[in-house]
Amino acid sequence: MKKFLLLVTTLFVVFALAACGGGNAKEDATQKNQEGTSEQTETTEPVKLVVGASSTPHAEILEEAEPLLAKKGIELKIVPFQDYILPNKALNDKEIDANYFQHIPYLEAQKEKFSYDFVNAGGVHIEPIGIYSKKYKSLEELPEGAKIIMSNSIPDHGRILSMLEEKGLIKLKEGVEKTTATLDDIVENPKKLAFVADVDPGLLPQVYNNGEGDAALINSNYAIDAGLDPAKDPIAVESSENNPYINVIAVRSGDENREEIKTLIEVLQSKEITDFINEKYQGAVIPAK
Repeated sequence: MKKFLLLVTTLFVVFALAACGGGNAKEDATQKNQEGTSEQTETTEPVKLVVGASSTPHAEILEEAEPLLAKKGIELKIVPFQDYILPNKALNDKEIDANYFQHIPYLEAQKEKFSYDFVNAGGVHIEPIGIYSKKYKSLEELPEGAKIIMSNSIPDHGRILSMLEEKGLIKLKEGVEKTTATLDDIVENPKKLAFVADVDPGLLPQVYNNGEGDAALINSNYAIDAGLDPAKDPIAVESSENNPYINVIAVRSGDENREEIKTLIEVLQSKEITDFINEKYQGAVIPAK
């Protein structure tokens, strides 16, 4: 009888331990599964976004936005470009997801010329054009027949001529579209200014530094690259009020609806980036409103 009771007791203990052990194994498996799920969530691959940009100020602004985008799960790769042609070609060829270097009239002109199916996903900043002169300290001092050197980029001509009209130096034909005006649209030129429009925009600072001509019109990004201060060095600066020359993020049509593109625009228009632009460029680059 005692042996029987001992056997029953032993079997009871064995089953009890097995039951306890099974429970722990189940809990361990559940815990491991939860940990595995948690670990998987934490190591989710970020979305990669490749953006082509001019070095100044576009790439600098994107670099400032990079950590902000990383917090939102977007890994930004910046591809630098030194000209105005290749960034749109790269976007069209799907080598990049977006580009950031051009203003709206230039984008529209490129779309018409090359049949690009691009859209403006959102505006970021304005780079006012300045009139620089080593010989004169004001527009009023410019003499009759002064030689004015400007970009050979046709889309820039309307912008430059509109600026000169705003400053009272010339008058354009009544009703002419300001963004597409040409030298042929000048109807009044009281000082008989002589325009030279055969210089690559990136070479304008060099032309100015060499003392060529009486004045040169230089875009802020090229001025900054050359060590000029676009807020202090020009004798006159383009107004930023109602300025259509906003630099934008361009994407292939339809991609403006991608979540990562929307997030990119949200970050570039954020207070953090607006404050960065204002503090770094001191009026040489102006956040778009």
